[in-house]
Amino acid sequence: MNFANMQPFTRLTETSSPYRHLEKMSVEELLVSINDQDKLVAEVVRSNIPAIQALVEEIIDRMLAGGRLLYIGAGTSGRLGVLDASECPPTFGVPPDWVQGIIAGGEKALTSAIERAEDSEESGWTDLKSRNISINDLVIGITAGGTTPYVVGALKACKENGICTGSITCNPHAPVSAFSDFPVELPVGPEFVTGSTRMKAGTAQKMTLNMISTAVMVRLGRVEDNKMVDMPPLNEKLIERGVRILMEKAAISDPEVARALLLKAGSVRKALQLK
Repeated sequence: MNFANMQPFTRLTETSSPYRHLEKMSVEELLVSINDQDKLVAEVVRSNIPAIQALVEEIIDRMLAGGRLLYIGAGTSGRLGVLDASECPPTFGVPPDWVQGIIAGGEKALTSAIERAEDSEESGWTDLKSRNISINDLVIGITAGGTTPYVVGALKACKENGICTGSITCNPHAPVSAFSDFPVELPVGPEFVTGSTRMKAGTAQKMTLNMISTAVMVRLGRVEDNKMVDMPPLNEKLIERGVRILMEKAAISDPEVARALLLKAGSVRKALQLK
């Protein structure tokens, strides 16, 4: 992709680590140093809440109107998007198509590195079209460096086709931001291991994705008080959690009664309606 006409930017994610000779550090020194760097991430994310808020509010409006949220990324960024999307149905009881994660290289890339998959500018848009992308949806491109052709090309094509876009990157003025209606830039600085964006950049992206999906689902009514009332009881842990919530909300004293009601209804919300 030709970035010549875009605003110049510094690849902070590729600048040299402030720590030298890591191989000479003790285990304690390594761990403390990594943790010191991680402490910086939350403040960077917090300082960008206005940009995240604008993106979240747009997502809410579009999903209330029947649109979907689609994440697209490559490598670690792509895996984080898929992870966040896959957690929405079991956490909030929403259909799996409401929030979707797309990663360069497909499902195999979730467990195996397929590094060249991110170099195709056209593949991202092809993958979005396979999900029947429409102007009702919102697409968030996730790329730590902000230059990944797979992601930048996908958002560029979205803009050309009238589809609303957001982006999450860790370089200010990154190329991906030029094709994003709602850019979120999280300049967490150089990594402890130079260029290893699975570290601070990945943490910043994960924190932001947690904030986005949780805030969206709360505002869509998928949380009551502070409880996951639409959570489907798919395993014993979730059943036990659902039983505790139901006993509290419905003043049921017998856990077996609550369990039977929960399993019959399929969620705490539906169980409360049956009671």
